[in-house]
Amino acid sequence: MTTRLPGLAAGLLALLSVAACGTKKNDTANGKGGKGGPQPTKIYPVLVVRPDTVTLFQDYPATIQGQQNVEIRPKVDGFVEAIYVDEGASVKKGQKLFHISAPQYEQAVRTAAAGIKTAQADVDAASMGVRKVQPLVARGIISKYELEAAQYTLESKVAALAQARAALVNAETNLDYTTITSPVNGVMGTIPNKIGSLVSSTSADPLTTISSIGSVYAYFSLSEKALLSFARRRPGNTLQDKLAHVPDVRLVLADGSLYTYSGRVETAIGQINTETGASSFRATFPNPQGLLRSGSSGSVRTFQPVKNALIIPQSATYELQGKRFAYVVGRDTAAYAAPLTVVPTPDGTSFVVQKGLKAGQQVVLEGISGLKDGMKIKPKVTKDTKTEMSG
Repeated sequence: MTTRLPGLAAGLLALLSVAACGTKKNDTANGKGGKGGPQPTKIYPVLVVRPDTVTLFQDYPATIQGQQNVEIRPKVDGFVEAIYVDEGASVKKGQKLFHISAPQYEQAVRTAAAGIKTAQADVDAASMGVRKVQPLVARGIISKYELEAAQYTLESKVAALAQARAALVNAETNLDYTTITSPVNGVMGTIPNKIGSLVSSTSADPLTTISSIGSVYAYFSLSEKALLSFARRRPGNTLQDKLAHVPDVRLVLADGSLYTYSGRVETAIGQINTETGASSFRATFPNPQGLLRSGSSGSVRTFQPVKNALIIPQSATYELQGKRFAYVVGRDTAAYAAPLTVVPTPDGTSFVVQKGLKAGQQVVLEGISGLKDGMKIKPKVTKDTKTEMSG
């Protein structure tokens, strides 16, 4: 008995192996397993594209200038004797800025004042001569021509007195020019001429420049194509009429932050610059805190409301050879690659689809890297989420 057990066990094991192999082959043939059988259809989340409203924005590089940039130049020749305000300081209208040392103008005032006294004495003497001749003419002692001559002399002396007074006013005006005051409220610019420098009314460089920055101008440009698009979108007969319908704009500062106050685009130069191919626009921004300075830079942000926009997440798209695609579910529940024309939304996470999609179509949201064109999927519609765009 002991010699037959190993042979019997071996036979049973062989029969079990054959049965197992037959079962595996049958399972493989029935599609229940094995590498050669059909794979189960995978579930993919999809979004049903529906019209929405979004506000897009566009940034344009801008240069900021004060409403007034006044060059301060001397009207008289002399040496800079005093500088009362430092560079970059805020000044008020009428505030002293410079004093120019010019002794010749002080001497001219004294000379003109002395000339008035001399002319006044001549007038008094001529008046006395007239009074002296009048009774003699009345008595017939002398000819009336003597009286007329005295009167003409008096008129001449009066005219000389008026001329002397005008000379004094002129001398005092020139003397006043030695003290230079600010013509506007604003901020001092650089001061190239220091104390002791010789300045002249014909000097090439101004003493300084004062920028009035209670409000500032932001100058930016639109390309010819953008200008045509702007003109077509806005109502109005003229470019200025169209500007009246432009929403308020914002200013993006050099550090990327958004300026507190909104501005208005008030002026446009419709002529295209032949060198740059662009047209210039000017936006005005209030500057009550003086944060914006003349000569600084930034970007003017314009806004464009878009109605009935088709919005999809950027993550649901991919780029191939410079073109943007998304997978759209067909009627046969297969995913097909659709080329799109898109514009980024302000939040940086979505696209506004301009071409390539229609309302009601389903777009695959996730797992697009594993999809192939025409691949069958099981679409699972996700809950619609409204994307808020702000700027």
